Amino acid sequence: MTLATFQSRRAVKIRRGLTLPVLLLVLWEVSSRSGLVDARFLPSLEEVFFTVKRELIDNNLIGELGFSLFRNVAGFLIGSVIGILFATLLALSRTADALITPTFNGLKQISLLAWIPLISIWFGFGEQAKIVFVAIAAFIPVVLNTYEGMRNAPRDLIEVGHALQFTPLQRITRIFLPSALPAIATGVHLGLIYSWLATVGAEYFLAVGPGVGGLIIAGRERFDMALVMVGVIILGVVGFILNRLAATVESYLLRWRVNVH
Repeated sequence: MTLATFQSRRAVKIRRGLTLPVLLLVLWEVSSRSGLVDARFLPSLEEVFFTVKRELIDNNLIGELGFSLFRNVAGFLIGSVIGILFATLLALSRTADALITPTFNGLKQISLLAWIPLISIWFGFGEQAKIVFVAIAAFIPVVLNTYEGMRNAPRDLIEVGHALQFTPLQRITRIFLPSALPAIATGVHLGLIYSWLATVGAEYFLAVGPGVGGLIIAGRERFDMALVMVGVIILGVVGFILNRLAATVESYLLRWRVNVH
């Protein structure tokens, strides 16, 4: 495929991807301006734009977003690291698998929001509780995918490891982790998405503080729908960027699979 063909296909793909968002924006503006929908409930795009400008200049919108991203990154990293270690234990230890996996499979069925009362009692309502909530959201998909990836490690590689008398650490680092890398990458990708959703949930259901969730709550309490829409748009845009970033990193880390096939 030539570079010109690739760029042409990419341009077509981008245009198709933008079609629905543009149509929704047009419908939004027409509905608000024409009175089809009460402007108090659906403010015009112009009002939303001026609200963004006001929040940037007067109310430190960047700082609010920074607080949310900090909680997201902190919880995501904690949940992912612990999740990979925990899944490795379950996948490689028959005793741990027999004792812990049934309980874990039961606990994972509990809605994430159901943990909020316990988290608030154990960790309070501050930053620590919010980060723990986000970490749990990232922990579950990372564990599930890492566990499956390691359990499906090729049997011939495991036998080679035994023949070469690999130590347990060598088997983990040279056989199980590389074999499970695609599954781990998928789990981490999902963990990043879930952690961003959990970040907003933590800000919304735990104590109100700085952050995008707090921004939306402030807009709701003041019946400032333009501010609420600004928060919702920020959530969508940041979520999209995080998803694309994770997909790019995942493709880069797994580029060797293309060469293998």
